[in-house]
Amino acid sequence: MTVNALNGFNLANGKWQNQPLKNSLSILVLNLMPNKQITELQFLSGFNDCQRDIQLTFMYPATHHFKGVPKKLVAKNYVNLDQVANQHFDGLIITGAPIETLPFEQVDYWPELLKIIDWAKSHVSEQLYECWAAQAGLYHDFRITKHLLPTKLFGIYQATKVDHESPLARGFSAGGVIRMPQSRHTESSLDEAHLPAGLTVIASSAETGAMILTASEKHTTYVTGHPEYQARTLADEYERDLNKHLPIQLPSNYFKDPLVGEIDYSWRDASTRFYDNWTQLLAIKKVGLSI
Repeated sequence: MTVNALNGFNLANGKWQNQPLKNSLSILVLNLMPNKQITELQFLSGFNDCQRDIQLTFMYPATHHFKGVPKKLVAKNYVNLDQVANQHFDGLIITGAPIETLPFEQVDYWPELLKIIDWAKSHVSEQLYECWAAQAGLYHDFRITKHLLPTKLFGIYQATKVDHESPLARGFSAGGVIRMPQSRHTESSLDEAHLPAGLTVIASSAETGAMILTASEKHTTYVTGHPEYQARTLADEYERDLNKHLPIQLPSNYFKDPLVGEIDYSWRDASTRFYDNWTQLLAIKKVGLSI
């Protein structure tokens, strides 16, 4: 179907063209990634493969001290909480952020993030938190802490345990597999056998731990990876870390041939199916049906 950007750098630069929409879903994206234009395009392109018309509004934390881009430029192209406080959205996505080794309370916009999460309870039908945001959401909602991994979890990983009764896993039982990019130094300290009441693991593997979790009463989905990542994203991250002389290994299950840089884009269909399933939750709530 069609995705429109109501704001953002790609719209301002003419790199995304809007089209007429009918009965579209409204999704607010709190973009915490440093290269905002690339992240915008990942979500725009990803949702453009889905079966519903969608409008994306990009948001920034007003209390963040920006380093790579002038704050005035972000404010010109994004909204903050004060500007949308009286609006209602079908969905809220909070992206990952390259701050995972910091304690949550040391993140400069942490109080604002908690305010946004609490605001969403009454102004958003469903929330989706990805990578660092998933860890932050699990900490806020269930007091689940995080810990540092021995080495960076980096590559494409396949779920080996899936709850096929979940609406989020719809279609994966018919020969489909859940594959997802992971790029993180930390993980939430979860014991899948003794989860807090109200939290359910939908997909997991021995290598990654929980990949998709839900809290139905909180109308929230926590995804520990990056389903929005496009074909070259992990390759670009690998080259970036090499150039910075940071410890990094080749991304697992990613290159068909690392010597020539040939990439196996094996997670694209799974990402589209997952986002389709999540937006189906939004569509059902929009028309007032129960799941």
